[in-house]
Amino acid sequence: MRVLLTGSSGWLGRFLAPRLRVAGHEVTGLDVAPGVDTDVIGTVADRALVDRVFAERRIEAVIHSGALHKPDIVRYPRQAFIDVNVTGTLNLLEAAVAAKASRFIFTSTTSLMISTAIREGHGDTAVWIDESLAPLEPRNIYGVTKLAAEQICRLVHAEHGLPVLILRTSRFFPEDDDTHDSLSGENMKANELLHRRLTVEDAAEAHLVALDRAPELGFGTFILSAPTPFAPGDVAALKADAPAVIARYFPDAPALYAASGWTLPHSIDRVYDAGHAERVLGFRCRTGFTEMLAALRHGDDLPVAHDAAYLSPKESCAQ
Repeated sequence: MRVLLTGSSGWLGRFLAPRLRVAGHEVTGLDVAPGVDTDVIGTVADRALVDRVFAERRIEAVIHSGALHKPDIVRYPRQAFIDVNVTGTLNLLEAAVAAKASRFIFTSTTSLMISTAIREGHGDTAVWIDESLAPLEPRNIYGVTKLAAEQICRLVHAEHGLPVLILRTSRFFPEDDDTHDSLSGENMKANELLHRRLTVEDAAEAHLVALDRAPELGFGTFILSAPTPFAPGDVAALKADAPAVIARYFPDAPALYAASGWTLPHSIDRVYDAGHAERVLGFRCRTGFTEMLAALRHGDDLPVAHDAAYLSPKESCAQ
């Protein structure tokens, strides 16, 4: 198919575009920053540009992964998030309908599911998070605008029948966490594979699966995260003593971590359950905590990319 990929210069885009081409698709990359997989420089907030790209490239399908993200909150005003994340998504959806596109994949985020209470770890148990979590009360403009964009996706599907799949990805960024610095980036990412992270390679692969399945499924929302080893019955113990729970599932984890100078999470306050994606979408991440421990055990390269110096291409261009 002729696929429009937004965010083609970004972290996900640089992994996704080559995979789309290997799968036989003709990819048009659209991004505000130049990149090896970007053909058109511009913003999705520019409706005239979006319409022109659809017409000139005869777009048949859309993967909308371009957005302003959580780290951008300190760089851009709220209006920019509305322009890009909300208006930009509407522009693409309406252009897709007008062009009679066959499918639309929207890259969303599990971040919109995290309220202030969840973020601050209120309560005596971890929160088990699947697609049924409600009400959704995003804690910042990033989450608010991504949730609004999801609702526009739902509305356009209902009104026009455009097949739309929403992929709520958990963490896959390569840089250090901008709110936590008590652990090394590699240690933090390894811990997060237990309950709130996936690799960028798995994120890219999920988009290919969604592109294939969208017409059959019609509409759906899916959490994407590495398979958690935990069960809902673990939520109290995870909050009180996560190392004990982890050792129960992975007896050699404490020793492997100690040998690496790493620390297991003392408490886990949330767990993303990606079971719905496995059952309905037919996608399961290949890499999880088991693979991380195997890498530590055998001295192999870690399966999660880490780049403390990573900067979004759009910010690199601005400097």
